[in-house]
Amino acid sequence: MIDGLALAQALLRADSVTPARGAVFDVLESALVPIGFAVDRFVVGAAPDGPVENIIALRPGSGRHLAFAGHVDVVPPGDGWTGSPWSGAIRGELLYGRGAVDMKGAVAAFAAAASRATGPTLSLLITGDEEGPATYGTPALIERMAARGIAPDLCLVGEPTSVHRLGDMVKIGRRGSVNIWIDVPGRQGHVAYPHLADNPAGKLAKALAALQAMGLDHGNAWFQPSNLEITDIAIGNPAHNVIPARAGARLNIRFNDEQRGADLIERVRALVHEHAPAAIVTGKVSGEAFLTEPGAFTALVSAAIEAQTGLVSELSTSGGTSDARFLSKLCPTVEFGLVNATMHQVDEAVAVADLDALTAIYADVIARLAIG
Repeated sequence: MIDGLALAQALLRADSVTPARGAVFDVLESALVPIGFAVDRFVVGAAPDGPVENIIALRPGSGRHLAFAGHVDVVPPGDGWTGSPWSGAIRGELLYGRGAVDMKGAVAAFAAAASRATGPTLSLLITGDEEGPATYGTPALIERMAARGIAPDLCLVGEPTSVHRLGDMVKIGRRGSVNIWIDVPGRQGHVAYPHLADNPAGKLAKALAALQAMGLDHGNAWFQPSNLEITDIAIGNPAHNVIPARAGARLNIRFNDEQRGADLIERVRALVHEHAPAAIVTGKVSGEAFLTEPGAFTALVSAAIEAQTGLVSELSTSGGTSDARFLSKLCPTVEFGLVNATMHQVDEAVAVADLDALTAIYADVIARLAIG
């Protein structure tokens, strides 16, 4: 059997700032092969978004196929750690290291659970690019699965969804995200002679004010209202007496399942053109909103959590995007993992007791699928 704590420590000791390759995957492969998984490791992509390493680990069984999806890449640790961010040190009741919560701890917990429970077909879909642009991560995993004829029936993503206590929240959906860039051209000139210039700043200001006043929706039973946020305004004019030649802005919209990313880009473009007809508006959809309707799978995961923790989980769609936005196109997908209080922070840490409990919950999920 796999010791989940020891595996988590080994994973934490492998520096794997996104995009990740090499040592951290060596650690995971060496743990999975002895418990019956066939491991397919592959590297795809090139700079600037790659290369990225991914793993498809598959162990055949009977009945339904449960895929566990996660990532072993991490964000940069930053400065100010009490010890090394790559130490995997235990101090008191906590295991420290970059990725302890997000999400090497959950990867270790599922591997340990798979070593305890048998029955259904299991796979681990592990990427080295969740914290990055995801260009060569989970989308590449999905392509390779399709080429190999691997089609999971259910997917459990180990993102840190718990808020105050392990088990208090399960994510059954996520809002979508779209980034939009606005570039308003003008004509440079002297501020004392505005009739000889064309100031783009005022046009941009009016467009941004209209965008902020634009209503998107009121939300629905499972999603909060969509929101538009201005994230950057750039003119870059070093002179106080010069009308600038260009003015630009960037915004992000987090949207629910009443919207679609491409439609939002067009809506923004049309409104901007009312105030700045020559503006160039471009957008990139990071992911569409998705919802796994409560049903048999969410009930099974919730029952396993309650059996191990005594908590009745809240089903939620809150938070940012995750790789579930890609995986939800394959099969019913839910997310459940550790308490997220320290993710991406200095001295990121997980309670050792929570790591053990998460292993027990994942093992319970596997066992319930075997029975069902």
